[in-house]
Formats: sequence, structure tokens, C-alpha cells
Amino acid sequence: MSYTALYRKFRPDNFGDVKGQDHIVTTLKNQINANRIGHAYLFTGTRGTGKTTVAKIFAKTVNCENPVDGSPCGECAICRAIASGASMNVIEIDAASNNGVDNIREIVDEVSYSPAEGKYKVYIIDEVHMLSIGAFNALLKTLEEPPSYVIFILATTEVHKIPITILSRCQRYDFKRISIDTISARMRELVDKEQVQIEEKALRYIAKLADGSLRDGLSLLDQCIAFHLGQELTYDKVLDVLGAVDTEVFSRLFRSVLGRDVLGCVSLLEEIVMQGRELTQFVIDFAWYLRNLMLVKASDDIEDVIDVSTENLARLKEEAQMAEMDAIMRYIRIFSELSGQIRYASQKRIMIEMALIKLCKPSMENNQDSILDRIREVEDKLENGVTVLPAGYEMPQQNAGSVAGAPKVRPEMPKAIPEEVQTIVSKWPAIVGSAENPMKKYMQSAKLSLGGDNRLMLVLEDGIASDYFTRNENNKQQLEYLVSDFIGKEVEVNIQVVGSEREFETSYIDLTQIIQMDIEEEEF
Repeated sequence: MSYTALYRKFRPDNFGDVKGQDHIVTTLKNQINANRIGHAYLFTGTRGTGKTTVAKIFAKTVNCENPVDGSPCGECAICRAIASGASMNVIEIDAASNNGVDNIREIVDEVSYSPAEGKYKVYIIDEVHMLSIGAFNALLKTLEEPPSYVIFILATTEVHKIPITILSRCQRYDFKRISIDTISARMRELVDKEQVQIEEKALRYIAKLADGSLRDGLSLLDQCIAFHLGQELTYDKVLDVLGAVDTEVFSRLFRSVLGRDVLGCVSLLEEIVMQGRELTQFVIDFAWYLRNLMLVKASDDIEDVIDVSTENLARLKEEAQMAEMDAIMRYIRIFSELSGQIRYASQKRIMIEMALIKLCKPSMENNQDSILDRIREVEDKLENGVTVLPAGYEMPQQNAGSVAGAPKVRPEMPKAIPEEVQTIVSKWPAIVGSAENPMKKYMQSAKLSLGGDNRLMLVLEDGIASDYFTRNENNKQQLEYLVSDFIGKEVEVNIQVVGSEREFETSYIDLTQIIQMDIEEEEF
């Protein structure tokens, strides 16, 4: 006897076995029990979610001689005939290959004949969106007022292609994507019947890869069982069969991207290629990994939304703190665009390498999220003591006695006294002029006042300028160094934030109104 695929062997034959579509099953059973059966139904939803299966069960139930709680008995002659495909009461039509006006006219002519047995003639038209406009028009009148013994069930994955005149004549039922938990539970039930040993982690990975389609999940499971026939299916074996990549590799790749390590990213891709992994699936999975990072970054209570193990969730939370949200969203954008391009590309590896280089080098792009990433890269270099120079500019040669790379040791300076504060205020325009952007820009908007212990106080309005100094201690320290170098004494600057200029005028003393400021004119 020939082998039967799992999704065909275990196709549900009653409503009780249908998984993940309780809202539809309950409604149809209630209609049957109350004898409120409609004349036209539209089943819509993604592939492999049970549209055709539910249509066949419904057709059996309305014709069953002994229905049980709104489900077919499966034992009577009509149930057996429908199950074997020999019944004249259930007519299945594939609209993809029978989409012309003549095909629909044949149906219109046939509906005038009452069923030879049972109560109803049920027409199941699959992929109904493939019908031509003429075919839809030919069906229209019959669909609106069919004989009392005729039921139409239209099934489609692309409901937006169906004319509104057809939609308005049907009861519409939307089949949902099936959850990972439901798919894995159903597959566990079936592998136990088939006496196949499989790790739970491997089962859940297949369920995740099914993307809401139970049929796709069973097909992938069938493929893995056939490859390792008679052996226990482990997580690693499933990855090998499906050409997929472990999430630990995505973690290493993400950390390499954050470190701007192009060589590390390309070397990791080389490992994946040499292992024979499917590159299209790799791109999709990495985009999904970045999506999980984005959700973890956005909320602390996200465990119910992302389906990962406790160990992987802890790693995601750690990595989410290592990157800013706009950077993660830029990575997702680049890989989402790549996933749409790579499926039919002849040089998939080169396209992935280009995308990885884009991730590591935001200077290659000019959109907003890339610019933010470029600014962050410069800030990181400054915080780590790396001097950032304009292109083409060379650092002056070091003195012979200096040691390359040795940190500059600042000499001890005496504490500033009010006279020094006066000097700072009077020379403030020159001090601002010696600063580099963006600090120079933010210093220009500052007001000068006197704080506790006669310390210099910088008062800034709440906003970007105040955040620059208050949220980054290093920026405040650089300001103190700048002022100290200018007057040759150590200075401690106190930063205060106000809501408006009016609040400054009423709450602080403006030193610039008291001390004459020396404005140095630039020579042209």
C-alpha cells in the first residue's frame, strides 16, 4: 500500500478534531442544530488553516442520517460516500483550473436537479478568487437565490480579489492563523500515534516554521521523519533537514553588528554557508530574531507574545539593553527589504553580505535612522577616548618623548574662587567659540549663574541641550575640562534645568548682567 502523507492521513473528519478555529466550528454547529443553515458561505484565511476541511465536514453533517451534536456520525452510507469522494451530493470545484464562464454555467444548469439522496447538494469552490469577472457574473444570480436544497461554500486565500457583489451574498467566516501551541500539541498527538520519538524543542521549532498553517507544519514534520527514519528527531537534526540556523548564531551575529565588526559578520556567514544552511530561511529567521529584540526592548512583560525558551528570553533581554530602538528598527528594515529580494536572487550570499555591511556601516545610508546610528557611533568613539577627525585630516606628530596611545594625565589644579568665576563669565564667548559641535551649540543657549559654594552654574531650558549634559556625565566632564583649560584652574560646573526663560529670570541671578563680558572680535 502506498504511503499517505500525515496531513492527509490525519485530516479531521468531524468538527471535534478541527484545531484552532473554535469560533467557526461553534457557529456552524449551532446553525445545524437550530436548522438555520445558510445558502452561501465564504471561508477565507491563510493556507493550511482548515477551510476545505471544515467545508467537507459541514457538507457531511447537513446530509448525515444520524448527526451527533452538530457533527457527522461517520457511519451512515452518505457519510461514507462523501468521505470516499463518491457522493453526487458534494461537488468540489477547483476555480484555479475551472475559472471560465462555461464552467460556472454548467453549475447553474446542474443546480436545478434535486439531490438523489440526502437533503442538500453542496458546491465547494476552492480558490474562488481565480474566477474571471464573467464567471462571477454568471454565478451571481444563482448564488443569491439558489434552490432550497443547494448550499454554496466558497473558499479563498485572497478575499480582496472577490467582487463586493459576491461578498454581500455570503456569510463570511475568517479562519485565523493557528497558534504555535496548538500546532505543536496536534503534532505531538500525531507523532505519538505514529510512534515517532521527537524532542519538544524540535517540535516547537517546526510549529513556529509552519507560520500558522497546520498543514505546512505536518508537511515539514513528514519531511524530517523521512530523512531520519527510525531515529529520534532532535532539534539539531531538524535544523539540518530544514537548512535552518540555531538562535545562538543569531545572537553572535547581532553582537558582531553592534561591534561594527564586518569581518566577524562575514566569517559567521561563511560558517552558515559551509554548513549548507538555506540562506533565504536564514534571512527570514534573523529578521524574526530582530523582531523579538524589538518587542523585548519595547516592553518588560512580553513573554506571552514571543515564543522562546527561558534561556533565550534572558539572552534577548540582555541584548536589547545593548542597542537603541531606532538601531534595531533599522536592522529590521534592511533585512525585511532583503527577504523580499533574496527569494529569486541568483547571488544570495553577496546580497546578505551587502546587507550585513550596511548594518555595520550606517554611513552608507542617508535616511533618519541611519543618521541616528552614525551619531551614536561617533559618541561611542568619543566616550572610549577615540579622537574623531574629519576626512583627510591628519593628527600632528607626537613629541619624541611621548608614548603612543598613552592617556593624557591632567595636572592638579587649584579650586576656583569667585574671581575665577568672574573671569569665566567675562570670557564666556571665547570659551564657547573654542568648543566643538554639538557642545558649542548647546553652550550658546546656556545662561550663567552662581550655584552653591560659589560654583559656576549653567542653566538650560528643558530639552535637547539640557539632556546633552544631564544624561551623559562624560559630556558634563568634557565641559569642565574645557573651562578649566581656558583659565588654568580646576572648575566644577553645576547644571540646572528650567522649564522656560521666564523661570530663569525669576529664580536665578544672571551673571552676564552683572559682569562685563569681553567679546573677542574675530579678525577677517
